Amino acid sequence: MKFETFIAKRYLLAKHKVNFISIISILSIAGITIGVAALIVVLSVFNGFSSLVTSYLVNFDPQLRIETATAEGYEKLPPVKQLFKEFDEITAYTPFVSGKVLALQGKLNKVVSVKGIDQQNGESVYGIEKNILYGKFDLSRKAGTPQVIIGLQLADRMQALIGDTITIVSPVGLEKVLSQLSMPVTQKFLVSGIYQSNNNDYDAFYIFTSLEEAQKVLGMYDKIQGYDIRLKNINMSNPVKEKLSGMINDKSLTVNSWYDFHKSLYSVMKIERWAAYIILSLIIAVATFNILGSLTMSVIEKKRDIGILTSLGATEKSIRRIFILEGLLIGIIGTVLGSLLGYLICMMQIYFNIYPLDPLQYKFNSLPVELRIWDFFAVGAASILLSFLASLYPAKKAAKVNPLEAIKWE
Repeated sequence: MKFETFIAKRYLLAKHKVNFISIISILSIAGITIGVAALIVVLSVFNGFSSLVTSYLVNFDPQLRIETATAEGYEKLPPVKQLFKEFDEITAYTPFVSGKVLALQGKLNKVVSVKGIDQQNGESVYGIEKNILYGKFDLSRKAGTPQVIIGLQLADRMQALIGDTITIVSPVGLEKVLSQLSMPVTQKFLVSGIYQSNNNDYDAFYIFTSLEEAQKVLGMYDKIQGYDIRLKNINMSNPVKEKLSGMINDKSLTVNSWYDFHKSLYSVMKIERWAAYIILSLIIAVATFNILGSLTMSVIEKKRDIGILTSLGATEKSIRRIFILEGLLIGIIGTVLGSLLGYLICMMQIYFNIYPLDPLQYKFNSLPVELRIWDFFAVGAASILLSFLASLYPAKKAAKVNPLEAIKWE
């Protein structure tokens, strides 16, 4: 052990009478502990909410989507699926068509989106079947009538049950309807299943049916609007997206990831997370000001010791290092204690639900918490860095102490 480290530990940890300087040092450690713990808990809550929101949003959303932005893209889409064979990350894909329609049930009506998918591959892409509450995931025809599945909120709005008939009115050819007084495109569907995705956009506005039936209703015939893709790992979405975009290189086709579908929401969540990190870091910054104060007074108190060390051959660099190490020790002790306290609070929430939520008002019954090792590193690094910066001025002041002035009365 270097003598600078030994002296720094003696100054901080050696038994001595409690005085104003030691009280400030204790308050510094306590402040850093509270700040680090608060920051870890808040970041873990943000992680929990982010993961929960992502799981809800990507419940039915594909992880990648290739779709046409222009009419010319319809003819270019079918050959695109040949590219999927070059990606081991792609586990399933399905063609789709989607559009706005008017859904009628008795005297009730609602504008919704109808989406046509391939039933066999669609289950692998969207995972609809596991979210079926009533009925079953069946998009085939029953007694000559096509079937659909609808969201729980839409079923409540339309007062529809399993086996009920919903009439879909399509806007296709609306101009001819108005000018020639002909009937609009309509089709009756049987409700085969009711799902709940915990995503209000889907539960209240989406109807799923087979690709062929949706093509007829929307006047798409044998055309498709795009492909929805499921990957082995959601974290590979951006790399696969970039590679696919480069291979397609066609302005009439666009490639989007699950992040792009809700980019504004994720951007706001990221800003909130950084804002919380910066604001709560101020708690640690305030605690480090106490380090500056306690070390500055410690320099005054230890002036005689500094003079003796200098007369024994200690350099300015060694004196400076002693007080920097003392400040770092305060920061490290506070950081370790704060990390342990934050970890303990998060684990208590995970296992004992110390902060419950009303499941009738929210979609979950407890405050979501997710621990990430990088948060501990980021918070710890910020805490120790601030402690280091706070100790620079007192250390520089200690190194400039004149040894003759310090010990001339000894």
